[in-house]
Amino acid sequence: MNDVITAVESVGIADILKMLPHRYPFLMVDRVVDIRGEEFGIGIKNVTANEPQFQGHFPDNPIFPGVLLLEGMAQTAGVLCVLARKDDAPPYVYFMTIDQAKFRKPVIPGDTVEYHMSLHKRRRNMWWYRGEAKVKGDLVAEAMLSAMMGER
Repeated sequence: MNDVITAVESVGIADILKMLPHRYPFLMVDRVVDIRGEEFGIGIKNVTANEPQFQGHFPDNPIFPGVLLLEGMAQTAGVLCVLARKDDAPPYVYFMTIDQAKFRKPVIPGDTVEYHMSLHKRRRNMWWYRGEAKVKGDLVAEAMLSAMMGER
């Protein structure tokens, strides 16, 4: 078992791009802060009006799709999982389950979403996280997510 990296407090976009295979327009996290090993971290997503999903969701009333909030949670958790390993070549993190997803308030262009991810359980190469998406401290979405690591 690899040792868990705990010294990192934040990860910027350049490092996220090294850890995750996602690219624009499907990268849903700009930075991860307040990292406490694999136990906790906050992903930051700056929602802008020029993102392609707003062309169809909805042009006259742009609302950030709930499924993309869940994806942002999963990507934040993925960064925490990858940081938990010391490998030079980060593995792929595969989304496994979404449970108890709830959407509380709409997210619109101009909002900054914080994905608060807390480790619920870990078993071998599988992680379960509780996620809360917040805007200005208000809960906008929540879910339980699980993921599995697999080699590239």
